[in-house]
Amino acid sequence: MAQKPSIPKGTRDFNPQEVAKRNYIFNAIRSQFEIFGFQPIETPSFENSETLMGKYGEEGDRLIFKILNSGDYLSKVKDSFTDYVKNTESGNLDNLSYNLNSVTKTISEKALRYDLTVPFARYVVQHQNEIDFPFKRYQIQPVWRADRPQKGRFREFYQCDADVVGSDSLWQEVEFIQLYDAVFSALKLDGVTIKINNRKILSGIAEVIGAQDKLIDFTVALDKLDKIGEEKVKDEMRSKGISEEGITKLQPLFSLKGDFGSQINELKIILNSSEEGKKGIEELEFINKGITTLGLKTATLQLDVTLARGLNYYTGAIFEVAAPEGVKMGSIGGGGRYDDLTGIFGLKEMSGVGISFGLDRIALVLEDLGLFPETITNTVKVLFINFGEAEAMASMKAIKALRENGVSAELFPDNKKTIKQFNYANKRNIPFVVLLGESEMANNTFTLKNMESGDQQEVTLEQLITLLN
Repeated sequence: MAQKPSIPKGTRDFNPQEVAKRNYIFNAIRSQFEIFGFQPIETPSFENSETLMGKYGEEGDRLIFKILNSGDYLSKVKDSFTDYVKNTESGNLDNLSYNLNSVTKTISEKALRYDLTVPFARYVVQHQNEIDFPFKRYQIQPVWRADRPQKGRFREFYQCDADVVGSDSLWQEVEFIQLYDAVFSALKLDGVTIKINNRKILSGIAEVIGAQDKLIDFTVALDKLDKIGEEKVKDEMRSKGISEEGITKLQPLFSLKGDFGSQINELKIILNSSEEGKKGIEELEFINKGITTLGLKTATLQLDVTLARGLNYYTGAIFEVAAPEGVKMGSIGGGGRYDDLTGIFGLKEMSGVGISFGLDRIALVLEDLGLFPETITNTVKVLFINFGEAEAMASMKAIKALRENGVSAELFPDNKKTIKQFNYANKRNIPFVVLLGESEMANNTFTLKNMESGDQQEVTLEQLITLLN
């Protein structure tokens, strides 16, 4: 008995309805990207290993899918593997990781891309003489991670990114907030919250409380304020070595409420002794003034000083987008400002800012709220019933005319019982069928049947085109 076919864990098949829904989101995002002046690029699905390795930290490196070299790669690995075995048997573990890396390099020189950001940085450096800066690019492509599959986490998924490199102007941040608002408004997903913070604010707070060397520990604890509450956050900070005096100075931060302006005023008091913090406040004030003046359609901009994503690379603004209230879902978008995207490939001082959209999560939210238009999955408007060879040929002529006029139409390919053909149309949610039998052919007419109401009418080809358009 043949083994039942399957797909690798962490990957998915998408049926026609799911693909139509995903394309609806892609098209909305792509349309707004282009309205805002972003240009599309694409990079290969796999890169040279040296391009990706060492760019995501130790954990990220482990999650990169390596591609085996073609040909007799094992013959090249013999010496490295022999050394590895000797070191293992002798207990000489110092050279073990070196041997493993040596083995990996010998058998794998390429890897599937882990994200779109590092390939984008490589692209900018490689094509810097052909690019006009500032360069506004968008990219919608799949990425791969050798992660442990679980609900909402996949080994293959799409990223939808937009970035501007070659400018440190804060107008870019203002534009990205407007872009988020435009995309979610186009998807009819009203009421999203665009949260914003600034790395300089977090650095300034750490400086004020004497914890510059504990920035990550401090922000990780602060980020949990909504989840575990004020006292447990303080306990975690104490456990990380933050002084009681420093925690006392933080007190106003725990009760930071109100609109953007009032929160900024509180931060000015907390950060009055930090130049870095003051710079962060200036940047946030500029962005808020721009958005207040220009306005947003359906989204809300909110200052969130606990927002601390991407501290390893973000240097200014930090963004995160939350679904509308009442929808249980993690962030559906995020991004921020980075000062040295291309430095990893030797091109220094190339400032940029970028955002991404969480396609899979957005799809789940639209599904939960019933926001997908009903029409997006109706790929065919009309099915012609097959009554035999002569009728099928006459039907194909009409179908050709309909398609030339932009109407999606098809012929049921086999001359089967009419009831089976009607059932097929119902199962595929095809709204209309056409009956073209002997009498219709004699009169040069068509019987058009509405599958929902059951109504039928006899029409000419011109009327058929008009009614179905």
